[in-house]
Amino acid sequence: MASSLPSKSESPVTSDGDGEVAGRRPVPSNARRYTLLLIFCITQFLYTTTNSALFSAIPSLVRKFGFTQSQSVWIISAYQLTFASFLLMSGKISDIYNPKYTFITGKFILGVICIGIGFVSDGILFLSLRALSGIAASLTVPSALALLIGLFPEPRHQGFAIAAFGAWGAIGIVLGLISGAFFVEYVSWSWVFWFVSTVIIPTTLISTVLIPSQTTNVVRKSGFTKFRSLDVIGISILTVAVILFIFAVTTGSMIGWRSATTLAPLVFSIAMTVAFFYWEAFQPIECAAVPPSTWFIPNFSVLFGTALLPYFWWANIFTTYVSLWQDIYRWSAMSSAVHMLPIGITAFLFSFASRLKGLRGMSAKWLILGGALMMMTALVLFAFADGPNKYWPLVFPGFIIGSAGAMLTNISANIAIFRATPPSMAGTVGAMFNCGLQLGSAVGLAAVCSIQTSVQAGNGGPSNYEGQSAGFWLMLGCISVAALAVLVFYHTDTVRGRVEGTGVRDGSEADSSDSSLA
Repeated sequence: MASSLPSKSESPVTSDGDGEVAGRRPVPSNARRYTLLLIFCITQFLYTTTNSALFSAIPSLVRKFGFTQSQSVWIISAYQLTFASFLLMSGKISDIYNPKYTFITGKFILGVICIGIGFVSDGILFLSLRALSGIAASLTVPSALALLIGLFPEPRHQGFAIAAFGAWGAIGIVLGLISGAFFVEYVSWSWVFWFVSTVIIPTTLISTVLIPSQTTNVVRKSGFTKFRSLDVIGISILTVAVILFIFAVTTGSMIGWRSATTLAPLVFSIAMTVAFFYWEAFQPIECAAVPPSTWFIPNFSVLFGTALLPYFWWANIFTTYVSLWQDIYRWSAMSSAVHMLPIGITAFLFSFASRLKGLRGMSAKWLILGGALMMMTALVLFAFADGPNKYWPLVFPGFIIGSAGAMLTNISANIAIFRATPPSMAGTVGAMFNCGLQLGSAVGLAAVCSIQTSVQAGNGGPSNYEGQSAGFWLMLGCISVAALAVLVFYHTDTVRGRVEGTGVRDGSEADSSDSSLA
């Protein structure tokens, strides 16, 4: 089976006009490709750093804008809500139009917004700009992944690029805590955003020059055909559904699940999700946002479900312990950030675990299951870590074991899902996978927060560790169910889904001329 992407010796093909293939472009040099990889990784790093840095800045922002406790939740959630909701639309734009300009546009807009956020003095304007920054950021992630797939068509290098992209995002989560604590303590919260803009805007200009106009074989379509393929109606329905769903689960964790403010958007989100799948069933494959046949691609549904797990684990551990250490144990923001370092360092190191000799050639199924088992082991340790003196004997090893498992699951599933799908869907697939990551975080935080609050109410309040322990046991149960689904439904006898040269494989060996992307 021949690859649909050019080999190292070939030049990507572009087109000019409706359905006509134009001349060949030269293949970017390795120096150019890896410089772009570094820019993509730095961009991913800055996004996660900014979000986690705000945890340290929340007290300052609450005092600055006079937020109530319920309003303060939206300092983080406003970005998360729009980022997750607009990912699919951004992915389709990247696939149909040029991902280069999608990436540059989103990144530049984000840089400008970050400058503005640092100067605002009104709470509503701050939250509005945070929501807009989520939309801008959503333009860059699917397009960056689509560009990576095109820039690194060789399976081994492609796996490395995807792993590096995920690794920088993971370490940014923890380093953001430290940078946020530093800026808040020694400068001001505004520098959390200004620092991001001082890096984003220059690298955007560099990207404009270095990113090739096209990185994959493309047959251009007319403007109307492209717009029709965008499936504006279907994407709009799903976008609204995701917005309402995340709003509902976030609100439910704060004011209760019986409130009309929670139930109404939750019911509407479910109804609109059903409407989306009904709409998609009647669309031509080339015009559907997510063709129904996508869900029947071998292992695609299982891998999408697996995407819910990594951020589900990281976000809850991160939030639970930052709150516990600062609010109950009275640790400083900087001390809490330093104690979180094992999570980021381990995640970074294990992002390349699939390249280790012992794991090379192993099916993605067993790597995912191994990662899930590691996350579950860590949760058992956390459930008994009921005091600050338990950090070194229980929490520290739990951070290492669990974060390693979360990253192993994340990278293995991420690489496998791109191998299971055609490269023409790279932007959409990247968007769906990242949407799964965000949904896992949002739903997981809401569920764990609810059970923690409920248990704490009957057991002496937050200072009693029963609530945190109950949250960890709930997480253990959820990951166990997901692991069982992978064990039963993930098939290792498919041709697609193997990552040659990266250690993640499914099915038989492929011929060297087959990149598994055809």
